[in-house]
Amino acid sequence: MRRVRFRAIITLDSAQRCPSSPLHPAASEYLNHTHKLIVQARQPRPPGHTRSFPAEICWDDEQPLHPGDRAEVTITVTDDEADGFFEAGQRFTLWSGGDVGHGVVSRRVLFEHAPC
Repeated sequence: MRRVRFRAIITLDSAQRCPSSPLHPAASEYLNHTHKLIVQARQPRPPGHTRSFPAEICWDDEQPLHPGDRAEVTITVTDDEADGFFEAGQRFTLWSGGDVGHGVVSRRVLFEHAPC
């Protein structure tokens, strides 16, 4: 499997947009190195389909992120097709039982093969 790491600016939707309920977990906080969020991106070139990727999201500050926060983060995705979805300028959605935020890739950091 291929590991893709990139820097991005994310914005978590405010609590008003995601009411507190089991279907809208955005009302909670996200600890650094979270695996609670799925990154959904549309492939920029044909065929242009949308994929969801489990990810690890981390940031420089150890403070948790909350609804309404905006942060610069590092996102790591392990998937052989991920590098075709995450280029500089690419927009994506953050999902956790529903849309909870969005982001844009600022730059790729690293490509590597991960152990199976």
